[in-house]
Order: sequence, then C-alpha cells, then structure tokens
Amino acid sequence: MSTAPSTPIPRGKRKPLLVLLLLLCLATGAAGGAYYWLVARFFEHTDDAYVSANVVEVTPQVTGTVVSVSVRDTDRVSAGQLLVQLDPADTEIALQQAEAELARTLRQVRTVYAANETLAADIAVRRAELKRALTDADKARGDLDTRAALVKSGAVGKEELKHAQAALATAEAVRNAASAAIAAAEERLAANQAMTDGVALEEHPEVMRAAARVREAYLAWARTRILAPVDGDIAKRAVQVGQRVQPGSNLLSVVPLEHVWVDANFKEVQLRNMRIGQPVTMSADMYGDEIEYHGHVVGFGAGTGAAFALLPAQNATGNWIKIVQRVPVRIELDGEQVKAHPLRVGLSMEVQVEVRDASGPQLREVAASDAERSRTHIFEDMTKAADLRIADIIARNSGKLRNDGVAAARP
Repeated sequence: MSTAPSTPIPRGKRKPLLVLLLLLCLATGAAGGAYYWLVARFFEHTDDAYVSANVVEVTPQVTGTVVSVSVRDTDRVSAGQLLVQLDPADTEIALQQAEAELARTLRQVRTVYAANETLAADIAVRRAELKRALTDADKARGDLDTRAALVKSGAVGKEELKHAQAALATAEAVRNAASAAIAAAEERLAANQAMTDGVALEEHPEVMRAAARVREAYLAWARTRILAPVDGDIAKRAVQVGQRVQPGSNLLSVVPLEHVWVDANFKEVQLRNMRIGQPVTMSADMYGDEIEYHGHVVGFGAGTGAAFALLPAQNATGNWIKIVQRVPVRIELDGEQVKAHPLRVGLSMEVQVEVRDASGPQLREVAASDAERSRTHIFEDMTKAADLRIADIIARNSGKLRNDGVAAARP
C-alpha cells in the first residue's frame, strides 16, 4: 500500500512561520522574565519542611510498681490528669511517720516555750524568798546587837548571845542560798529564752526540720500519681501494669498538637533576603493544596543540619566536593487554622516565604518571653498541697485549729 508524499511548505510561507515562532518564544521569555522580576524573585520555596512540636517525655520521680495505667496511645489528656498510678503503700507509711514526728516535735517545742513562763514564775518565788531571808537576817542582826549590848550590862547571859549569833548565821545562810537559787533560775531562763526568742513556734528550727521531712514524704507520696504535665495527645506509651519503674525512665509522651510549628530546611543561597517576621504560606500533603496555612518566620537555626549531625562531615580532605547546605527555619503557624485542620508531628509541608520586605532582623533582638516557652504548674500544686498539710498539722498541735479544707491534701 503506497502513501501519498507530504506536500512541502513553500519557501515563501516558511519564513513568516519562523518569524512567528521566534516572536512567540521571545514573548514567552519576556513574560517569564517579567514574572520572575515582578513576582517570583520575592518568594523562596521548599518542600523539605516538616511539622514539629514539643514531645514531652513523662518520667517517674520515685521508684515504684505500676498498679494502673489510665491512658493509651492517641488519647487526649489535660494538664494534671492522672496517667499512671504507682503503688503508694510504702510512701503512705513514710508520710504517716513524718507527720507523727512533726506533731511530737511541735508538742515538745511548745513545752520549751511554756517553760519560759514557769521559769519566770520560779524567779519571782525565789526573789520573794530572798526578800524574806533578808528581812530575817536584818532582824537576827538587830537581835544580836541588842543582846551584845545587854551582855555587857549583865542583863542577858552569854548563852542567849550565842543563840542570837546562831540565828544570824542561819538567816545569812538562807539569804545566800536564796541569792544562789535566783542566779540559777535566771541562768535557766536565759538558756531557755535563747531557744525561743525572736522565732515563732512554726519557725523554730526543730519544727522546720520536722516539717521538711513531712514535705519530702508528702512529695514522694504525691509523685506516685504520675500526672500529665501539659494538655496534649498520648504517644509512645511503653509502660505496663506491674512494671517496676525507676526515676527518669520514659513511660510515655504527651504531644501538645495545638502548639505545633514548621521547620523548613532552606538552601543557604535562599536565606540571603529572608528575615524574621516575613509572611509564609504553606500546604500540608495530608490535606493537599485546597487547605492553605499562613504563618511567619520566627527564627533561624544556629547552624546547618550537617553541622549538628551525629557524624559531622570532615571536609579537610583532598577529594572534597562542595554540597549546598540547608539551614532550618522555624515558622509559626496560625493557631486558629491549626485548630480547624490539625497537624501531626512529622507531616510534610510545602512552604513558600515572601521575602519582598527584607527590613526585618536575621537574629532575635530580645530573648523569648515566658509565654513562648513550655511550662507546667502541676509540680507547684504538689508543693502548695504539702505546705497546706504542714500548716494543718502545726495548727492542730499548737492549739490553733484550722478549717480551710486541708483534708483534700490527705492520702
């Protein structure tokens, strides 16, 4: 079967077609150049970006045996919620012993304070005795002087004079003993006051030492209840019932997914005009291009990924080949968009940074505020509960009863 030969384009018509093709290429190039000059050069793009978040490791602070686990992977928890319960039997006994020791110390110290009044009263009694002894001695001396004068005239015998002398000696001995008793009583009062002056009962060193033991025992008991430090989702649960755990061992993790960010790894040549505060648009592979996230640059990594690698590259060799390095750029997301379309740690993101306004700083000019850092208050609550319990014990054993709901802090 034969085919008809193609009809060649006449030479006169070929030249306009080539000119038209050339003009089309020039127009396309001009349009591309104009787009780059007016738009594209103000944007930096990367698909080497991933979602990150704080992965809070939950670890025990005391040794114990796990008796219950209240959560599983993917569960949502709130800060302060019970996650794991350790056997509290030993810590309860230690706490009861410490409380009993604090109560005993309080009552002993109360006797020291009460002794001040007793010793002061004893001094008053001794001074009354000394006054009486002085009166008796003066009287005895007067009797002796009278009888000594009468002996010369023969009105009184020498025997009666001797009785007067003996009475004076006895009165002076009583006076001296009373003086010594006062001195001893004053020394006892001074020694006792040295243990109590300038300090309230609850601030006495012995009481404070016993209170510290109660606080330590209470915290050990409270820490058998392992609580969620922050709001978040459970991940990497490794703890099981019956397991013997040690302080510092990883039991599970809590990930606060409402506070995620994106770490975008840009090439070093893309950072020339990139600054903190520049707007960013992103899309997640999980949702596709239909869902667009907005954010802004909040900081740059202190080094390239290779510099902080486990095995940093050694380029001081003869066969060195230059490799373009990447620097992680942290991008903060719009919280409302994250709530509407939650993200997960490790998800891939498409990131585009608008670098049109390059007037911002490349380094943070001030330190991050406390609001920008992760923080938990559950351990402060434990300390406050321990102090409340100690105050209740002090009140009940010092005659100052309390009624402010301290029973809630009891085992």
